[in-house]
Amino acid sequence: MTKIENLKLRGKYGGFLFLADAARGIPWLATHQHAELEINVVARGSVTYVIGESSYTFRQGECLWLFPGQPHRCIDRTSDALYYVVSFKPSLVARCCRQAENAVLKKQRPPKNAVFHAVLSPAKFALIRGIMDSLLEVGLDSDTLNREVGYGLSPGFRYEHPNPDLLNAGLAHILQLAWECQQGSAIERKTAPLHPAVLKALDILETHTESGCLDKLARDCGVSAAYLSRTFKQQVGVPINRYRNTMRLERFWKIRHQGARQTTLSEAVFEAGFGSYAQFSKFYRSTFGRAPGDIGKSSPSREPARPGFRKRPSSDTPRTIRKK
Repeated sequence: MTKIENLKLRGKYGGFLFLADAARGIPWLATHQHAELEINVVARGSVTYVIGESSYTFRQGECLWLFPGQPHRCIDRTSDALYYVVSFKPSLVARCCRQAENAVLKKQRPPKNAVFHAVLSPAKFALIRGIMDSLLEVGLDSDTLNREVGYGLSPGFRYEHPNPDLLNAGLAHILQLAWECQQGSAIERKTAPLHPAVLKALDILETHTESGCLDKLARDCGVSAAYLSRTFKQQVGVPINRYRNTMRLERFWKIRHQGARQTTLSEAVFEAGFGSYAQFSKFYRSTFGRAPGDIGKSSPSREPARPGFRKRPSSDTPRTIRKK
């Protein structure tokens, strides 16, 4: 079942933005969609999504559009991935898109359920990024936003920005500039349709706390274990065991962060589907670079930020991206 995420935006805000950092959180693996129109702009590294029955990888300088009626999941990111996530409430879109050529942005889905994306020119990328950075500089800090959005919104979380009028004006400008780039883009991406067995494996891993060993998962998908393992790695981009453990880690954070009842660390580990605490500890350390003993009593948001990250985004410039 696709989850419709509620970003808990108050009426004074026309949208939301934050800078997602692969080093500060885990991918949002569960299939979901938003009530808002969304763009993702990759500033560094690459990000891979499943949209519909195909996977798409976007790299530095590329902009992806996600409409409210488009379920999607972020299945992988390079370890250095840095990308802006910007959401626009329907009310802001309606105010900003009065011309006929902009009417599609008011729809739940794009024509023919297409996946809209564009490569931004270096000049346009720098302009859009400058606006986003200026809005982020005076908003909630990146560590807080990466934890809340990456691990699931905590019950008491509310997005805040000290200057809602500035934020709304900036979001409107970003929307217009990004759509102008999209309209001028002639790129047609070669999609990578996913094998039915891979699609089924993704669904099983998402909806079942414990999906058994690889042999059982492969039988449920109607293929051999060797074929599933090889095809999953080729099409999704990560080994199936790593994907399974990342999904377990996502469940672990939700249990610890959003659970209605208090759980011990060990209870949350086993409830998330890990076979042992040692397995969890090894994967946690490989993901975050530190031992799980640092986890706070009740919420991952109490964890200290990893050292060495700057508050301001990197000033990387986009490389030239050529159509294959």
